[in-house]
Amino acid sequence: MRQLIIARKDLNMSAGKLAAQCCHASMAFLTAPLRDQSRIIKSTATGNKTFSITLPSSIYDEWICGIFTKTICAAKNYNHLMKAITMASELGLVEGKDFFLIKDNCLTELTPEEVDENGVGRTLTCVGFRPLEDDIAHLMSKKFQLYK
Repeated sequence: MRQLIIARKDLNMSAGKLAAQCCHASMAFLTAPLRDQSRIIKSTATGNKTFSITLPSSIYDEWICGIFTKTICAAKNYNHLMKAITMASELGLVEGKDFFLIKDNCLTELTPEEVDENGVGRTLTCVGFRPLEDDIAHLMSKKFQLYK
């Protein structure tokens, strides 16, 4: 089992920016459920919150309790990254559950490629997948080179 992250090469992100974007992509499958207010099972007067998250036992046993194997691949550009998203959808993977689009807010080194409904400029930097069985991860990653 491994987590696949595919990052855009054409953005020429600095090493620090690339690392941050890949970290966002890695954490997305765990943090997305935490943003769902319906998962709060206890909220204390001091502001602490207790959540309930359900993970498949394979992810818990083989990845959370394992060695967090990751593969970081390079997409040549936006369109190449979109092909990964199309491929994921064709495999039955669902955005927001199985994979997550990571968009930078462009506060430091990137220029916005889109503007959201709140007027915030963003740029799609990478896609992060939940930990996948190796055969599925390899099926996806063989279409991309390792990020160098």
